[in-house]
Amino acid sequence: MSYTIVDEKSYAHSQTAVYQAAVGAINGLEGKFESESAEEGHIEARFHKTVLKKTLGDRTYLTVDIKEENEGETAVHVSCYPLNAVGQKLMFGARKGVSKTIVTWFFAHLEHRLPKA
Repeated sequence: MSYTIVDEKSYAHSQTAVYQAAVGAINGLEGKFESESAEEGHIEARFHKTVLKKTLGDRTYLTVDIKEENEGETAVHVSCYPLNAVGQKLMFGARKGVSKTIVTWFFAHLEHRLPKA
């Protein structure tokens, strides 16, 4: 059983607007950036066991790829998995639902930060 959660959504906004909203979402969720590139539309971030004063129980690693598909249509592809205390991917023993919670919260925060149409 894999603990990695992969999800993708499309938004009717420019890549720049979606990228800025994604950065704001990660900051809002108290994530620590490992790497980010606005030109490539790529973000990697770590999250501690506690996010927004809610204890989730596992550290997580989130990878976000943002690509403009068509004029004004941007796809956001995310991958999230739990980490052990040393920062390695957990292959067993992770708590159920932690990665899914991070992905759900990330998309909610991203959508909240996108400009209204």
